[in-house]
Amino acid sequence: MTDERIRSATHDISADAATVFELIADPARQPDWDGNDNLAELVGGGRIHGVGETFSMRLTNDAVRDNQVVEFDEGRLIAWLPSEPGKPSPGHLWRWEIEPIDDTHVRVTHTYDWTELTDPGRMERARTTTAERLRASIDNLAKLAEQSH
Repeated sequence: MTDERIRSATHDISADAATVFELIADPARQPDWDGNDNLAELVGGGRIHGVGETFSMRLTNDAVRDNQVVEFDEGRLIAWLPSEPGKPSPGHLWRWEIEPIDDTHVRVTHTYDWTELTDPGRMERARTTTAERLRASIDNLAKLAEQSH
């Protein structure tokens, strides 16, 4: 069951690591590349600089999610746990990993890990987050990164 609850996609992007990472680490830009059509706008926080920071996003259904950054390595890795405001995370994690190939290309891996998700009301939505949707986010990110590079 654990393997079924970790979905990921990997793709190479023709841009440098700093450009790609900046698009991910700035939550205000996330709706521009979200392949899940889930994010509407940033409502709190700003550019992420480290573990422990929080940013809040309004979803397309008008709900707000606070996102606690739990993994961070500038230019390489960022991951967060979303939750309803003021509540603990229900146990799902979004992770972005950036591996430089050379000065102008990176390998990007986007992972959705819901191995710790226990809320039965969130299971169906978690199942709809497929590798194809994760890949759509990477593809959208690639378009933005390649335009700005």
